[in-house]
Amino acid sequence: MTKNKDIACYSPGLAGIPVTESAISSVDGSVGHLEYRGIDIEQLAEQSSFEETSFLLIYGYLPKEDELASFKANLCHHRRMKFRIRDIMKCFPESAHPMDSLQTTVAVLGMFYPLPQGINGELSEEDVRIVCLNLVAKLPTLVAAHARMRHGDDPIPPRDDLSHAANFLYMLTGNEPTPLMERIMDVAMIVHAEHTLNASTFSTIVTASTLADPYTCISAAIGSLSGPLHGGANEDVLHMLDEIGDVSRVESYLHEKLANKEKIAGLGHRVYKTKDPRATLLQELYVELTKEMGEDPTYEIASRIEELSRSTLGAKGICPNVDFYSGIVYRKLGIPTDLFTPIFAIARVSGWLAHWKEQLGVSRIFRPMQIYVGKKGEHYIPVDKRG
Repeated sequence: MTKNKDIACYSPGLAGIPVTESAISSVDGSVGHLEYRGIDIEQLAEQSSFEETSFLLIYGYLPKEDELASFKANLCHHRRMKFRIRDIMKCFPESAHPMDSLQTTVAVLGMFYPLPQGINGELSEEDVRIVCLNLVAKLPTLVAAHARMRHGDDPIPPRDDLSHAANFLYMLTGNEPTPLMERIMDVAMIVHAEHTLNASTFSTIVTASTLADPYTCISAAIGSLSGPLHGGANEDVLHMLDEIGDVSRVESYLHEKLANKEKIAGLGHRVYKTKDPRATLLQELYVELTKEMGEDPTYEIASRIEELSRSTLGAKGICPNVDFYSGIVYRKLGIPTDLFTPIFAIARVSGWLAHWKEQLGVSRIFRPMQIYVGKKGEHYIPVDKRG
């Protein structure tokens, strides 16, 4: 491997390299603090709704009462999907992963809802408004429809009298959720709605910088989110908890993992050096949920892992992240494991769209440099003379 004088500039994964300016969210990983548009995530989780938080992220301010009412009504209006999209979904194999289905159908939306003159960097406010409504409103419908159709069941049409969170749970199960279940899903969506420049958000703005249409940008984000190092981590946590099986085995499991220098699913984050504030919120939600639905031994195992790892991994800044408790919450709500990451997308689409909108004003395509480490000055050898 040849050396390169620029190697000192190389940062794997762009770690610590600023690539854009943004006014959407901020994280202080040293103290575990997250804000959307300057508002603490704890305040939003306690006092806001997913619809209002989406408006805040996309438009940059908290809506007035009439603006919020209009936004909610428009989201309800745009929840339905065209029957031809449903027909396309019928052709998916039953084994198709929900994330593959979602990425495909979001790309398909771009064909059914084309922008008037394609993308030219000068979209009207109305164009942007419709795109944002379409994507925020339709992703829950697409996820719930595929979840039912893969089992041979008809999709359940959305209801206009239910909130964003409650309607998703209703379309998924056919049962109207209890107020507590609705609130927990709502808060789970709020805390997953945005988180600065993670891999899927970066995919969004890189794709947007080419002036690709917004449905393509969000489809690209979903593709990035599908990777196990990004959105699939909460599934890994549940697999780990199920593997441990009993709280009495936690200590030996951790000892073995630490001795082999293996990662513990759900512990550690690229930004946070203390407990992820979203993990704290989800943990509190789970405790609320057990009052209505009973205890779950899986949570006891998770909390024991957190307790025992505090003096070892925690001392190194490796603490529970958002995925550590989110899967436990979703499973308690009766949601299949392979829908955890699509739910992440349902929530994060608001943040992705906020970054997409922000990128429209930049008009500069991303074109990072590489450090070439291959051969140079080689000569072509005819095929009959190659040894």
